[in-house]
Amino acid sequence: MTADRPDPAAGDADRPGPGAGEADRPGAVAGEADARLVVAGVEVARYVVRPDLAPEHGPRPYLHPVRTRAGTLVTDALPADHVWHLGASLAVQDVDGVNLWGGRTYVRGTGYTWRDDHGVIAHSGWRERAADRLTHDLDWRDRTGRTLLRERRRLTAAPAGADAWWLDVSSTLTAATGRDVHLGSPATNGRPGGAGYGGFFWRAVTADEARVFTADATGEEAVNGSAAPWLALTGTGPGGGAYTLVFTGLGPGDRWFVRTAMYPGVCAAYAFDRPAVVRAGTPRRGRHRVLVADGHLDRAAVAARLADPARD
Repeated sequence: MTADRPDPAAGDADRPGPGAGEADRPGAVAGEADARLVVAGVEVARYVVRPDLAPEHGPRPYLHPVRTRAGTLVTDALPADHVWHLGASLAVQDVDGVNLWGGRTYVRGTGYTWRDDHGVIAHSGWRERAADRLTHDLDWRDRTGRTLLRERRRLTAAPAGADAWWLDVSSTLTAATGRDVHLGSPATNGRPGGAGYGGFFWRAVTADEARVFTADATGEEAVNGSAAPWLALTGTGPGGGAYTLVFTGLGPGDRWFVRTAMYPGVCAAYAFDRPAVVRAGTPRRGRHRVLVADGHLDRAAVAARLADPARD
């Protein structure tokens, strides 16, 4: 069986949790806490900094809606199948035993289980707010409010021709406990089937099944768990617009976690098949770049864009 999807062994492990019904779904608190990214005078992404979410839905800052330059929607948030999927965000299911992803926790020998182990990734202060760049500090906290990790995050948006733009997300994680902090996933906690999600995750939206490919592989089964330099996902937005997302930026030991059959999602996974560690006194740095393009790009077109990322 595969990760983050229902299967007979998991029972209803991946279904929305308490309070996740359509009528009472949580939403985002609008206001000055939200920010936006603008390319050539047009808003391409909204950054929800302080979402009003129940603890079991993994409260954390996230990008949604994200759109192409032509206005096609390319993210989903609070979907009925996995309410804790929040547009584009950073989240890990096991941070020293704390669930900062949302949903059920995978317990070795037991499976997915609802536990009172959910923390929050909380905005703690702005350093920079401009139309094309945002920089802020965050605390990764357990359920008692104790900070496990501190993060400095920078998001930028830049044009990539008339039909595309680059999202750049840089993150520096620092242990706040005075000791190493361990990052895990359902896979590292015993779930089979490539269930290594957790890291920089993008929940896409598409009117038909998404297509994924790398330079030398095509399809969910072929690319899930790979360490390809880039990975592309093509889809069709709710209004019928075609789009392509091209992901780059795996760090040492990272792998691609990919889903298309049940839902469209891509994650630069930090602990895909083995735990990762944020060493005390040694920051963990990552840089995730996503090309958000109108139209369905093929391999040759993706390669051309990556060879000339600033193309006009």
